[in-house]
Amino acid sequence: MFSERLFYFCDMDNVILFDDSGIRGSLLPFTFTRPIADIRVGILKISEKWEKYAGIKPGFLTQNYLSKKFTYQKSEAILINGAFCPNPQLWKAISALDHKQALWINQTLIAVQSGDPSNFDQDIAKEKQRVEFEGEFTLIQKTWNIFEFNAKEIRADFDLLTSGRKSAGISDPNTIIYNESQIFVEEGAKIKAAVLNAENGPIYIGKNTEIQEGALIRGPFALCEGSTVNMGAKMRGDTTVGPHSKIGGEVSNSVIFGFSNKGHDGFMGNSVLGEWCNLGADTNTSNLKNNYAAVKVWDYIKGGFSNTGLQFCGLMMGDHSKSGINTMFNTGTVVGVGANVFGDGYPRNFIPSFSWGGAAGFSTFQVNKFEEVAKAVMKRRGLEYDEVEKEIIQKVFELTKHYRIWDKTL
Repeated sequence: MFSERLFYFCDMDNVILFDDSGIRGSLLPFTFTRPIADIRVGILKISEKWEKYAGIKPGFLTQNYLSKKFTYQKSEAILINGAFCPNPQLWKAISALDHKQALWINQTLIAVQSGDPSNFDQDIAKEKQRVEFEGEFTLIQKTWNIFEFNAKEIRADFDLLTSGRKSAGISDPNTIIYNESQIFVEEGAKIKAAVLNAENGPIYIGKNTEIQEGALIRGPFALCEGSTVNMGAKMRGDTTVGPHSKIGGEVSNSVIFGFSNKGHDGFMGNSVLGEWCNLGADTNTSNLKNNYAAVKVWDYIKGGFSNTGLQFCGLMMGDHSKSGINTMFNTGTVVGVGANVFGDGYPRNFIPSFSWGGAAGFSTFQVNKFEEVAKAVMKRRGLEYDEVEKEIIQKVFELTKHYRIWDKTL
């Protein structure tokens, strides 16, 4: 399938993924700390998918406060909307563009060439010859699209990563396997006395991962490099566990970006966790309302709750947020960046960034206290909470301060 890639890509050696100004706000809180294309959906981040197609590492055109961490090459480039996931048909259409053309789907710009990326404006593309894309596409424009399209993207990424390669296989005689042709194991993975069922979709097991005894896994499922599925875990499918994470309990149709843990018993369904999150033991997320009504979630653009149109929608948790033991999250809860949630009862459905508390009330988790935790957590993974990370966090703290009005009902 991936042999359909085209490498005559407009004679370009510079690919830049830009944040669509009409979409970025709808992907908060995840885009507080990353460009759109740094979001993981399927096995790979969106940027990593484009890298596979282009054969070169793309740059990012994003918010100024993120630009030290997410950079780009300042030369002539093809600019691609970072909210689109690539596929062979879309790649072919972009590859065929010349410098006078821009590729669109309805009112959304997909791609255009630019001589000076630093002066790029999406409106500039309107002056070029319009080429309408009529093929299939996956566009991540709402937070819930991340889990909604995850199964589809696991299947696409599975083909992208495994085509023409041989799986390391499973040697453990006590592991039960269904549909082995759709299970791919990278080198260094350890699997003991588990059940892997790929009859409904592929299962990808990344490098140096571990699946412990008694784990039950149904595809589509992805376990990325360095991550662990704990003993007795129940992975119900359509789920991605990003790199260097731990997962346990019962999980359904959820995405963990990476460096995060939900290691204990408790249910998480139709949810997305950013990086550096931790859910305490027996944390549970509701993903279905008692009256079976469509779920509403906090909309940062609207400044209120918007209807997702989905019957199943759980927890959206931004980077560096955590929950204490026995925490209960109601259906469609949105937690910002750097929040610490604990205590009895259900906290509110929108928890602003840098909140400290729970159903009994919140106070502000001050940046200096937050940084003490972040430094300790990142050090455990061999990474540093450096000045670049510090500047991003301080900027997010300022951008979100107007939400932390604790005597006001949001």
